[in-house]
Amino acid sequence: MSELASTAPGVSQTQVSRSTQTSPQRLVSLDALRGFDMFWIIGADALVQALGRIANHGADAAPPDAPFSFVRFLAYQLEHAAWSGFHFYDLIFPLFVFIVGVSSVFSLNRLVETHGRAEAVKRVIRRGILLYVIGLLYSGGIQDGWANIRWMGVLNRIAFCYLCTGLIYLFCNVRVMIGICVALLLGYWAVMTFVPIRNIQLEKANIQALAKEKGINDPHVLFEQTTEHVTGKFDRGLNVANHFDFQYLPGRKYDTYFDPEGFLSNFPAIVTCVFGVFAGLLLRSPKYLDEQKVIYLVTAGLVAVALGWAWNIQFPVVKKIWTSSFVLVAGGYSALLLAAFYTVVDLWKFQWWCQPFIWIGMNPITIYLTSNIIGGFRVPAKRFVGGDVKAFFEDHVAKGAGDMLVAIVGLLLAFWFVRFLYKRKIFLRL
Repeated sequence: MSELASTAPGVSQTQVSRSTQTSPQRLVSLDALRGFDMFWIIGADALVQALGRIANHGADAAPPDAPFSFVRFLAYQLEHAAWSGFHFYDLIFPLFVFIVGVSSVFSLNRLVETHGRAEAVKRVIRRGILLYVIGLLYSGGIQDGWANIRWMGVLNRIAFCYLCTGLIYLFCNVRVMIGICVALLLGYWAVMTFVPIRNIQLEKANIQALAKEKGINDPHVLFEQTTEHVTGKFDRGLNVANHFDFQYLPGRKYDTYFDPEGFLSNFPAIVTCVFGVFAGLLLRSPKYLDEQKVIYLVTAGLVAVALGWAWNIQFPVVKKIWTSSFVLVAGGYSALLLAAFYTVVDLWKFQWWCQPFIWIGMNPITIYLTSNIIGGFRVPAKRFVGGDVKAFFEDHVAKGAGDMLVAIVGLLLAFWFVRFLYKRKIFLRL
């Protein structure tokens, strides 16, 4: 604990300089892991889903009595859990937030060493605000009017987590950061468990049924007329976080009445980012051997996963409201993935296989925004292998083969784009 605390900017700038002299300035494994994470967002998920269709003989889902298939299992894991539970695809977002915390340790320590903590604070605030504004534009900006701005989204949450975590890191030592994490996780659990809410489920089907039954089309009127209150509910549309969004979050909500990146769930998401800070402090510390760092990461990851699933018994693991149990499970799996990448890429120096991930990982915001602007890399891919080419593969190779071909070409285009940027040293820096 004390060894890690000595590298936190909030402890001593002299200690920061001393530890930086013997610690790595950039982890290749971190860029590779970030790129691996983005890889699934920009098209790899579509490739696996297409393989799943081939395994299901053209159907989108296998019949209940179908034999086990590894491809079908992968396709299942690349779908979000309907509500509670955890699939691999539910790890993509929190893993990126975790990585933001890890990378903040290296970037902010360098900035504190060279320009002082005041400049680091300015950088954190400036980048947080800029990323939030980009998030607003990513979600449509004001194209549908001020009333329909989506104030909360993926990039907005990343901005909020980066801003809060950066300031926490710059002003707090490890013990204080641990206290903040515990307070946020337990506080969010207490609010979600004990604060009473109206006994109405904010789901389209339920609201439509109530509107038809009572002859009231305004969901806010239906909500206000519900006088029965309940506590300890964590169902979709029937929990404190979703009801808070419905009542107080302005603008457009992704799920009509609430948002999966809603206001209250931002606070436990901060803990996900701070978990990344702890991992970054460990990897940066010169006090431990590389092998010890891996052991600590794996141990912490396994403990966090176990605690999260134990907490799931009372406080379900739900990504869309970022429950405290979800924070532990996702943080644990993130630590395990980081340990694996750090071992293979930085310790064993086995790096040739991850070069495409590094290209992506060095330009994550660029590739994310580009994918949004063009509607995904499958859109230009269809100009090469869509239409009759796709139909030929569907009809003469296998159902799903055409989709697979489009997904492969889309990924190749994405790799070409990030390699082009990487070779010319073009990197978007906020």
